[in-house]
Amino acid sequence: MKTIDELLSEGVAGKRVFVRADLNVPLDGTTITDDGRIRAVLPTVKALADAGARVVVASHLGRPKGAPDPAFSLAPAAARLGELLGADVAFATDTVGESAGATVAGLADGQVAVIENLRFNAGETSKDDAERGAFADRLAALADVYVGDGFGAVHRKHASVFDLPARLPHYAGHLIATEVGVLRKLTDDVKRPYVVALGGAKVSDKLAVIDQLLGKADRLLIGGGMAYTFLKAKGYEIGKSLLQEDQIPAVQEYLERAEKNGVELVLPVDTLVSGEFPDLKAKAATHPTTVAADAIPADQEGLDIGPETRKLYASKLADAATVFWNGPMGVFEHPDYAEGTKAVAQALIDSPGFTVVGGGDSAAAVRTLGFDEQAFGHISTGGGASLEYLEGKTLPGLAALED
Repeated sequence: MKTIDELLSEGVAGKRVFVRADLNVPLDGTTITDDGRIRAVLPTVKALADAGARVVVASHLGRPKGAPDPAFSLAPAAARLGELLGADVAFATDTVGESAGATVAGLADGQVAVIENLRFNAGETSKDDAERGAFADRLAALADVYVGDGFGAVHRKHASVFDLPARLPHYAGHLIATEVGVLRKLTDDVKRPYVVALGGAKVSDKLAVIDQLLGKADRLLIGGGMAYTFLKAKGYEIGKSLLQEDQIPAVQEYLERAEKNGVELVLPVDTLVSGEFPDLKAKAATHPTTVAADAIPADQEGLDIGPETRKLYASKLADAATVFWNGPMGVFEHPDYAEGTKAVAQALIDSPGFTVVGGGDSAAAVRTLGFDEQAFGHISTGGGASLEYLEGKTLPGLAALED
């Protein structure tokens, strides 16, 4: 895989460089609530612009249905990119139409443009190779060189991620090179003890990675909504807590395999419960109670790991040489249920080992809860991509960057 360093050494002055970024930032109307993904692509965009390239930045945002939708416009992301660069960033109001063509043609050396949301064109996400290819052909007409730097999208077989690199000289940007280097530390010659903390809502989202980790990790710490399916699999009463009943047989098999393989699979010993799910906008106090994990009342719902579990998980992370964390421990968006996620984040900071926050909601929680991002070994920009890499899957966007 060639990297941007090789491209820069070859010279890019005057060349149109298409940067497939991940500007899929959360929005409240037109206000960006977390600009982490924009910041992550800055080193690549700035290096290219400083070297005299005419930089064309492209990304998806949200899930529009193959047609323009103002709610998913990249205009706020383009404006924020300009603020962070300290330079004007041109914005094309379409992807491959008249505005995109004119905007790119109007770039001078060292200038940057952002084209509109790639998913406003149905060809971007089409499962039909010909339709995807036709869109990729039109994107290729905007550039001379391709740089892949949208790690959060490399697990998607989309036109700008998979098909476009085949049509242009292609290189990995700084972000993708960094992400791959970090993930290799979690899969090849891992320093031990290797501890993995998994949370989030659905156990089904994590089944494949748990399957792989049962042969690689020394300890697995389970929290979040997915923990209640594990507790139910052990025969515990979980009340109204989140449950994926169809996953219980798989979870029971994993519990047995963990014991057989000598992998310590750690579940909550207590949990914060409430009679109803909290209002995440009002954030009014809900006065949760703490109960043992095997004694959740039938009319209550588990919403965060309890204080004893926080201490337990911190102790299991204390001697780790390598840590991977993906998924919050509770409903961290509400202050009553944020302590479990805070405790795990703090335990990673306190750990002497190499710590990786695996993107998605975990990365959002780190920023939302006010932690210093520099205190972690690495914060990934791609939750789904990170998990699929650890599952051992071939990621289309990375395969497309290989020579």
